[in-house]
Amino acid sequence: MTRISETFSILNSRNEHALIGYVVAGYPDYDTTFDIVKAMVNGGVDIVELGIPFSDPIADGPTIQKASYIALQNRITPSDVLNIAKRINDNLNVPLIIMTYCNILYKPGFDNFMKNAKVNGIDGFIIPDLNVEESIELKKCAYKHDLDIIFLVSPNTSNSRLKTIVKATSGFLYLVSVFGTTGERKGFEDYTVKTIKRVKTVSKNKVPLAVGFGVSKDEHVRFMLNTGADAVIVGSAFINMIEQFDGHEMLSKIESLARSLKSATKIE
Repeated sequence: MTRISETFSILNSRNEHALIGYVVAGYPDYDTTFDIVKAMVNGGVDIVELGIPFSDPIADGPTIQKASYIALQNRITPSDVLNIAKRINDNLNVPLIIMTYCNILYKPGFDNFMKNAKVNGIDGFIIPDLNVEESIELKKCAYKHDLDIIFLVSPNTSNSRLKTIVKATSGFLYLVSVFGTTGERKGFEDYTVKTIKRVKTVSKNKVPLAVGFGVSKDEHVRFMLNTGADAVIVGSAFINMIEQFDGHEMLSKIESLARSLKSATKIE
């Protein structure tokens, strides 16, 4: 059992759902990334996603794209991200997930990158442009190094396709709650509710369901969890805090946001 699965098990025993926080590693700079993750964890974030900055992040909206651009301007490399992960793992007790794209993994090779990732404290990967049919080699490497590969589904994923992805994913299933890219939203459409319920029915609770894209407020968290999700993923809301504030004020705002969001994950 990976740390990701262990976390869901522990939270379930405490009548809590999971809060997953996302940051772009190297934004606003290399050293501050650790402080940001520490603030998130202090506020209650249960699992952390570290995004490797990429020049063409197809799944990301303007907020995360801008953060990735700045991180790339800071010359942040995949190796830097793993070094950041090691520092987090050495000092904080939190599962870590790398979010990246296939091109990043091709150059060093799947097995080499995953071996290094595991050594530096990574527990799983989210790769938005990876489909199940092309994942066989990568999944073998992940299994070898005890890493989860988390697949994504969306509102237009058919039931038959959903069954295939549920069998392939490990750790949890990532539901993209809306059509489009990441980013804060005021609310959610009826199809989001229908999709969450449909995914839960088809998956038969074989794997936890985490819902992301657009979640930024505690009422969003309650909405998603009351509809049937097991976890929420929050990214743009944290990154907006990084963009708007500096220093101790920024870290305080991030911790406060995490605490507010986490409070909404506790089952009354």
